[in-house]
Amino acid sequence: MAVIVPTDKSVETFEGIHLYHGDISNCSMRVRMTLIEKGLPWTGHHLDLKLKENISDAYFGINPNGLVPTLIDNGVVHIESNDIIDYLDETYPEPSLRAAGDEDGMLEWLRLAASIHVPAVKPYVYATKMQKKLKKTAAEQEKYDELQKNEELKKFHAKHAGGSAFGEQDIARAHEILEACFAKLENALEGRKWIMGDRFTLADISWVPVHFVLVGCGYPFENYPNVSRWAAAFRDRESYRDGILKWCPDFSKV
Repeated sequence: MAVIVPTDKSVETFEGIHLYHGDISNCSMRVRMTLIEKGLPWTGHHLDLKLKENISDAYFGINPNGLVPTLIDNGVVHIESNDIIDYLDETYPEPSLRAAGDEDGMLEWLRLAASIHVPAVKPYVYATKMQKKLKKTAAEQEKYDELQKNEELKKFHAKHAGGSAFGEQDIARAHEILEACFAKLENALEGRKWIMGDRFTLADISWVPVHFVLVGCGYPFENYPNVSRWAAAFRDRESYRDGILKWCPDFSKV
């Protein structure tokens, strides 16, 4: 469970659930979906990532990585989206989003989604679509370097700082990782409606925003019929409509 002590102590006075989130952030999407599936009331604090609203002393005082989402539950600050959705389901157990009889298997899907975010999902999204839209000015880059202490994230963002850009090698490496993961997901969905079987769980919530964003970046899903069938089933869920489409109707047009 990724609980942190913020340097901005004002958020520790918050009552109820507060969510700092971004419309186009796939990590924010999964937390919004979980809150909606659980029927939990929450106060939203939207940050426009294209305007670099997350690169500020104020927000780094809440989340030391400067990433969205950040969840604050009665003054306790939680970061890392897959940890957040697991926390929400444990803390507010009804309705349950856990896999009956195979909780470890479900949590493994959450860990896998988290593990590929920086090495594969972010590079693919940036390289194919977002690096020009999210390119920092010299002043923004200086501010980010001053605030950011996470070496993995600093290394990632250095890839597209100044005149640099993600290239074919970055896309190829990201594609290799994504291909292995979606092949695994394709196999898991054989004969199943949802990842863990007939029951909709956090595993599904963890992975569908990744699929949604990658579709918008032109990732080829033609060879994954089970994945495509699974993704289409989300269209009937309120959490998908209000947690994803309400905020980002079409990622390809971002």
